[in-house]
Amino acid sequence: MTTDQADLTRPRRHYDYVDVGADIYLDSFATIRREADLRGVPTDAEKLAVRMIHGSGQVDLAEDLLIHPALISAARTALATGAPMLCDATMVSTGVTRSRLPKDNPVLCFLNDERVPALAQAWRTTRTAAAVSLWQPHLDGAVVAIGNAPTALFHLLELIIDGGPRPAVIVGCPVGFIGAAESKQALVDLAADHGIDIPFVTVRGRRGGSAMTSSALNALAQEQE
Repeated sequence: MTTDQADLTRPRRHYDYVDVGADIYLDSFATIRREADLRGVPTDAEKLAVRMIHGSGQVDLAEDLLIHPALISAARTALATGAPMLCDATMVSTGVTRSRLPKDNPVLCFLNDERVPALAQAWRTTRTAAAVSLWQPHLDGAVVAIGNAPTALFHLLELIIDGGPRPAVIVGCPVGFIGAAESKQALVDLAADHGIDIPFVTVRGRRGGSAMTSSALNALAQEQE
């Protein structure tokens, strides 16, 4: 059974709230800039930080953001040449606003690829980590985003350390209580420990997640807030 638009009526208003989408959008970013301390954020990454705060609802996130000084320029250059976005989770890829992509860039997630379960079982790892190995044909110069599984970030770093293709940038914001903080610290230490300097953004500790990560991708895709 379908309902015609003519049969629908808005319920009576019982609460006082802002319900104009454009106003909500503008007020949200104004609130973030008013309440968040962005002094430690690189100047060219301020809009990135604002969007990540918006995606998490946590203004104190700015204090834990770690942003490589070359992140913004490297990401924008890669995307301007058509580089793909590689995402660890479908929630991350779904959160990318396609209209912001400068070259209709592919947004790829291999988590549901039919090869993944067998690889995960054979390697005794998570499906999300196993799916990272399927990135290899697309990985060189790509914009990589991990917002779900710490195992995926560890797997990516191990792949790179072993001589695999290197992405242009890494958005590394897996969330959780087991391995999340440690995997993000491994990303931060990649240059010092292994001499591999890849621009990145991450957040200290357990915080992260798909919404925060896709918000970062949207900020990297387009300068406009």
